[in-house]
Amino acid sequence: MRNWSGVRERYLQDDVSIRLGGLAANLLRISSYADRPEHGEVVSRLVRESALFIEWTAADVDTERLAELVRLQRELSRWHWDWGAVWGAAASRAKLAHQAGDWSKRVLELSGLLAREA
Repeated sequence: MRNWSGVRERYLQDDVSIRLGGLAANLLRISSYADRPEHGEVVSRLVRESALFIEWTAADVDTERLAELVRLQRELSRWHWDWGAVWGAAASRAKLAHQAGDWSKRVLELSGLLAREA
């Protein structure tokens, strides 16, 4: 089992934009790894870690971003709750990959990091 307290301590050192960028990166990893059945353990860990990232960030975001993160948290919970069915079929993994990719883009927008580059 992973020591989440160390991960939490490190994660909270960054400002909210960077934290959300990290969450977006995790979601993109989920999308990328979902194409191979043998990546199930890694993807499951990324789903759990992403849910924790949201939990740790929730108190530090405005209401609009919080609402989006709550929707994502619910989706991550659904994936985790029914992991066998989600991961067990190629079509389900493809759907997970697509949804995670969409969420990654949305969370990156919420982070404000894209606006900083412009």
